[in-house]
Amino acid sequence: MFQQARRAGGLSAAVFGFAILAGCASDPARTRPQADAGTGEMPPDETGGQGLFTRCVDGAPVVFGSSMETGGISPDIPDPVVRSTSPPPALSGGTLLALADGTMVALSDPERDRIYIVDLTAGTVLTVALPPGDEPGRLAEDASSRVHVVLRRGGAVATLDPATGTLTSRRDVCTAPRGIAYQQGTDELHVACAGGELVSLPAGGGAATRTLKLERDLRDVVVRSDGALLVSTFRKAEVLVLGTDGKLSTRLAPGSGRLAAPLRGPLLRTPSVAWRMVPFDSSAGSVLLLHQTGVADVVDLAPGGYAGSRDCGGIVQPGLSILAPGAPTPAVASGLGALSLAIDVALSPDHQKVALAVAGNSARQGPTLIETGLDSALPPVPVACGSPANDLENPPPGQVVAVGYGPTGVLFAQTREPAALWRSDSGATISLATDSRADTGHALFHANASGGVACASCHPEGGEDGRVWSFICSGPRRTQSLRGGIGPTAPFHWDGSEVDFPFLLDDVFSGRMAGPLLTDEQKGALLSWVDAIPAMPATDGLDAGAEARGRALFDDPKIACAGCHSGALFTNNATVDVGTGRPFQVPSLRGVVWRAPYMHDGCAPTLSARFAASCGGGDQHGVTSKLTAAQLADLGAYLQSL
Repeated sequence: MFQQARRAGGLSAAVFGFAILAGCASDPARTRPQADAGTGEMPPDETGGQGLFTRCVDGAPVVFGSSMETGGISPDIPDPVVRSTSPPPALSGGTLLALADGTMVALSDPERDRIYIVDLTAGTVLTVALPPGDEPGRLAEDASSRVHVVLRRGGAVATLDPATGTLTSRRDVCTAPRGIAYQQGTDELHVACAGGELVSLPAGGGAATRTLKLERDLRDVVVRSDGALLVSTFRKAEVLVLGTDGKLSTRLAPGSGRLAAPLRGPLLRTPSVAWRMVPFDSSAGSVLLLHQTGVADVVDLAPGGYAGSRDCGGIVQPGLSILAPGAPTPAVASGLGALSLAIDVALSPDHQKVALAVAGNSARQGPTLIETGLDSALPPVPVACGSPANDLENPPPGQVVAVGYGPTGVLFAQTREPAALWRSDSGATISLATDSRADTGHALFHANASGGVACASCHPEGGEDGRVWSFICSGPRRTQSLRGGIGPTAPFHWDGSEVDFPFLLDDVFSGRMAGPLLTDEQKGALLSWVDAIPAMPATDGLDAGAEARGRALFDDPKIACAGCHSGALFTNNATVDVGTGRPFQVPSLRGVVWRAPYMHDGCAPTLSARFAASCGGGDQHGVTSKLTAAQLADLGAYLQSL
């Protein structure tokens, strides 16, 4: 049996009491105290609460316990429902740059494909229009005061003269540029690409002088004073340290550790998803990394199981880490537990303060902009709960999506809806655009459901976080990507237990994430926005011959890949047992190369490892045991092209 319950903030007893229908082979390690065998009641925790928890009973997960006051507040969901005719891209942060002369700020607007140059003295705005779909992102300024902007979907770097707002050049660099940095000593730009390329360009114009092929998912670049480069990876939250010769010398990563939390006890948290990396001490080669931490212990599927309580974060929460070559690995990042979806960070010129864009919060849930002392944001002793004090008495209205400091220490923030630039010294705002990009689906996707977790927490930028979670009664489950559309691939989740999208939202958003119940119209708007998330671009530089041979193997009925991975999305939506323990959904292969590790449990770190006997090899998951190494390589080349 299970106990129905309700939650402050609007979650209904009907949703809060429903049991998940996935099968269960065993009762794995628990994350909460065991219920009384006779009554099924939870023993009270140290603060007197009880809460809901899941146990496996006769092979099925069942929810026990009573209601738990999470202290969460439901997000503001604007009414009426709006579906934008041009769905705005997912939030990425890093779209604001205060220029060195102190009189101008440059901003990217990926929702409108524009770049703005704001004259702070005159209060005027120069607008540079870009072709539709360019999606401008990170910015850098060179020694000649030129501004360079990566075009995330345009595959290029745009250069402009901020004094006149004139676009002076556009250079192709890679299919998915993400980060950019300027090196004064060599007068070069370094561009990090999601496809793994690190491209160096003369700042004054001209072709690339060097292209390094590193690994996929590169994010930000920082130049050390000796010319070495530090390059972050998005989902792994690692920092690659490259010597001046371009060779990888070491890897840096935030720390892991256990943090105590009410009702859940000490939970192991490990890093992932590095939203933003900025220089900290260039002479020491240190960087400040804004990233997430996620629970590595068993996660409960009960209603509220993903959410935080009593000013503690949920199963995903933001953290800050200072990383430097040769320095010890820092302690687990903590102190930001009550913040939801922090996507950008800035460090004040005197290194005394940090600012965070907390895009997940709504006006009722807390500020979307926080400025605090560095020591407050990086507590010397890790703590699970609470948030740093906010030094801003009147933060800006609207959702803050990017932050930056000017050379004199003035904090600037970029907001959307309204699209504006805000400054801390006067509290004044300057309008950037008046045409609305409101979209209910976009708002719901990035909103703190109420317990400190948003959809974008596990699906950053509409993709996935690279994590393999451990769910009670289910075991390991790799986060699945939302890119390229998911509507036609129902049922959802690896076991196919989420029969359709409305059912999934009731279970996950309103249940596990402790969010409010959504109307049918709101659910439809969210699906409409999710299905508009574009797929990642095609892989560059594939061998056409290998790709063609791989396609022939894929389509060969004797090998039987295309029997299940069929149609436009390369899935027949079936739930089948391919020798990996139980039946699982056939995943779409569209864009598969971008989402390692593979399989439901992440057992394959690479596409080639998928064919190993220990990870889906043999003849149950396609008939591949007789393929030669060369044939498997050809098959991998074709998969990379999808």
